[in-house]
Amino acid sequence: MHFFDRLADRIAAADSVVSVGLDPDPARLPDAVADADLPRWQFNRRIIDATHEHAACYKPNAAFYEDADGWRALRETIAYAHGKDVPVLLDAKRGDIGNTARQYATVLDDDHGPAADAITVNPFLGRDSLEPFLQRTEKGVFVLGRTSNPGGADLQDLELASGEKLYERVVHLADLWNDDGNVGLVVGATNPDELEAIRELVPDIPFLVPGVGAQGGDAEAAVEHGLADGVGLVNSSRGIIFAGEEAADRGAPEKFFEAAGRSAKQLKAQLNQYR
Repeated sequence: MHFFDRLADRIAAADSVVSVGLDPDPARLPDAVADADLPRWQFNRRIIDATHEHAACYKPNAAFYEDADGWRALRETIAYAHGKDVPVLLDAKRGDIGNTARQYATVLDDDHGPAADAITVNPFLGRDSLEPFLQRTEKGVFVLGRTSNPGGADLQDLELASGEKLYERVVHLADLWNDDGNVGLVVGATNPDELEAIRELVPDIPFLVPGVGAQGGDAEAAVEHGLADGVGLVNSSRGIIFAGEEAADRGAPEKFFEAAGRSAKQLKAQLNQYR
């Protein structure tokens, strides 16, 4: 089954477009898991248990797993999420050429263990750098289109000879690369007007919209413009997984993961107002 078909099924089953970012910062893990074997895996397991009813997808960021124990934790996390019938989007922002690109793309191969269902990629090196990902037609490939960080404007706002801004050209290219219907776009939630304008440029491509939650993105715009035929994802990471830090600080560690579940449920309800 193609990723976006599976995602559509999951969105319908969970009545949710919430993507839960699994970014287990070792410095912020609660004492309840900090001393466990593979603490990042134990943290993710409990977050998944608390949030899976409200999650359309899980989005682990590769930066939090790039060591030997981290990759073990990531494999366990992907397998566990799949056991809850929730797809996994690996936020890796890969983008390289030749053998390196082909090697990066193996993270999507099921014969290498529990594989991610989708991945984020960086288009800066052009189509050939993304071809190994695009060729895995059953997997989702989310191209960085317009990011919400302040420095994104350094390059993304540059005006080309055609009159387009660079990010608009990237958006058009993503549409051209979508021959097999497996391409999505990453578009930040902190500028609603841009989000709307990008949707007008590419009406049929699902968006992954980060920035709702701790970054203060616009939830209504994220839903109104982020979904294509009802399919798309709105991500929150820290706003969900660390929602229980205050409770843990007050000496109630069991409340840490309950708070994550409540936060995911609240975000689902907030977003569903606009679906």
